[in-house]
Amino acid sequence: MPPQYAPSLRSRLAPLLLLLQTGFIIIFAFYVEIERKGKADAFINFYAEFQDVNVIVILGFGFLGTFLVRHGFSGSGFNLLVAAMATQWALILNDIESLYYRGKMRIDLRSLIVAEMRTASALISTGAVLGKANPVHLILIGLLEVSGFILNEKLLQFFLKVRPLESIMMLHIFGSLFGLMLTGVLYRKGSEHPFEKERFDKKSGLFSMLGTAFLWMFWPTFNSVLVDDHTPGRKLGAVCGTYLALAVSAVTAAAVSVLSNPKGKLNLVHLQSCILSGGVAVGVSVSAVQHPWEAMTIGFAAAVISTIGFHYLKVIHMLLAFQCHDTRAILSSHGLPGLLGWLAHLILQIKDSTNPVIAIRFALFHICALLITIALSVTLGILTGLLVKLKFWRAPQDKKCFDDQAFWEFPRLAERK
Repeated sequence: MPPQYAPSLRSRLAPLLLLLQTGFIIIFAFYVEIERKGKADAFINFYAEFQDVNVIVILGFGFLGTFLVRHGFSGSGFNLLVAAMATQWALILNDIESLYYRGKMRIDLRSLIVAEMRTASALISTGAVLGKANPVHLILIGLLEVSGFILNEKLLQFFLKVRPLESIMMLHIFGSLFGLMLTGVLYRKGSEHPFEKERFDKKSGLFSMLGTAFLWMFWPTFNSVLVDDHTPGRKLGAVCGTYLALAVSAVTAAAVSVLSNPKGKLNLVHLQSCILSGGVAVGVSVSAVQHPWEAMTIGFAAAVISTIGFHYLKVIHMLLAFQCHDTRAILSSHGLPGLLGWLAHLILQIKDSTNPVIAIRFALFHICALLITIALSVTLGILTGLLVKLKFWRAPQDKKCFDDQAFWEFPRLAERK
């Protein structure tokens, strides 16, 4: 007898998607216009960077979520669905204050890039509940997380005068803590031991590694696209620093993976999760990194912390102490490197400052920015978890987690029936 899976999503997913998309179309029809002013050369140069960020959000995060052996359709398909919805919502919220002054919101390539980077924070959060949530959950999580992250940006920029680049690069810390609180609220008893279908094989591991490769290749653009290019060499420095940090973190993660394995072998999951840690850490501290050795040192430390954190935190602390079943290990791959990058930014900024008063003032503001980000991400993650936990959304049962057959049609199985 074939297994009984979740009931049709027709009564929940389809109405939600159609309602939201219709609302977005109406908003864009009356309140959004394209910014047509600008030079043709600027468009050509910026479009290539837009495509790089697009590859990261769609292909990178999409393939990265295919490591589960029976959840590949959902890992890539739901990533695209969440990204498409969250980016539209981020575009609306990005310039919503213009409605008061001009009566219209204007979009251009830069606003599209900013919206996709904000969407990346939501994709980080959904990685914590990958395989344990249905697409309705993921859509709600994506929209609420993007809203919370934009609110965090506005608070940092308004009260602490944090520059836009530094506020948006907090996405790694915000997204990981938001997802961590989310999966804590949605904790399932018995997840101290791996679920029956929570595993990967050679094929799914290869596809997931392809996502990591996409992220690794295009991450320098992700970190440098919003860097002010009016100062000569700043954008080039961000690109070079990110690449060097990624290279060092890849080598270091491989070494630490071998050392932490009893048989002295490489662990593919370590590489998938940890070789990007250098790019994450440098991204948070990109405006303070001035020399190549600084970026390389940050990449080295990030890889060590990320790999060790993945090896020990996921089982010991995440499950037993905090009861957080983090499917994609976002704490070790984004949270810990993000906090390291924040600390590196603080140290480098103080080191390069010639005025002690300015250094102390920066340190206070920098610490306050982190505290606000942590407080808001934790609070909103818990509230979102409580909302998603409602029985109305019909979360999949334990035996149906990590299985595409709960949501996707498989023609071969239909023929057998």
